[in-house]
Amino acid sequence: MAKWEIYGLTFHASTILMSFVASLIIFLLFFIGTRNLSVRPGKLQNFLEWSVDFCRNIIKANMSWDVGGRFIALAVTLLFYVFVSNMLGIPFEIYNKETHEVWWKSPTSDPALALSLSVFVVLLTHVYGIRINGLNGYLKGYVTPVWVLLPFKIIEEIANMLTLGMRLFGNIYAKEILMILIVTFGVSGFGIEGAGPLMYILSAVTSLVPLIIWQAFSIFIGSLQAYIFVMLAMVYMSHKVEAH
Repeated sequence: MAKWEIYGLTFHASTILMSFVASLIIFLLFFIGTRNLSVRPGKLQNFLEWSVDFCRNIIKANMSWDVGGRFIALAVTLLFYVFVSNMLGIPFEIYNKETHEVWWKSPTSDPALALSLSVFVVLLTHVYGIRINGLNGYLKGYVTPVWVLLPFKIIEEIANMLTLGMRLFGNIYAKEILMILIVTFGVSGFGIEGAGPLMYILSAVTSLVPLIIWQAFSIFIGSLQAYIFVMLAMVYMSHKVEAH
């Protein structure tokens, strides 16, 4: 993985680059789709409005709209960022053959980014828990209904943070590894000495068909993981901002 060293800190260059690409795609999508809003919306405006309604329904499924309405921008941003990031590595990957540095991939296949997202979400739930319920109400949630639950609730917070990020990373990383294995297996025939045109065609077919099938399934996996990430983020948020 390509890395940058800045003042003793190591940054994954490809993850930063791909995060910028994902953010740019989302910015352009919303900029183009919302610059000429109409009461008779076109396809892109229709899609964006459907996406906002989709996130609104996720929030309403977990908390009252009076409390949860303020998180609609967060839910939409997370949904689009995770979805676009998951999709970036599906069409192709770019890597340096000599150094094996990957430059084009899904940024969510990097555990550092996936865990950073989950830490951001969980920390945000604590911030809003204190802002909406006050410090006493927030702390009371850890000892309700009985104080002996305190250690378990602390463990639950750590587990939520880890599972939210690792679930996203594990699924997207496994998806990309299998795609690489399929391509590697398929093109292995091209390296055989004396292989004729028939071997080349056979190698291309044996890699192309499984690759197309796996790419289609990867779109499903990426979409499902984006939905799960937003759903769990709103579940954790509801536990902090509403009394249960």
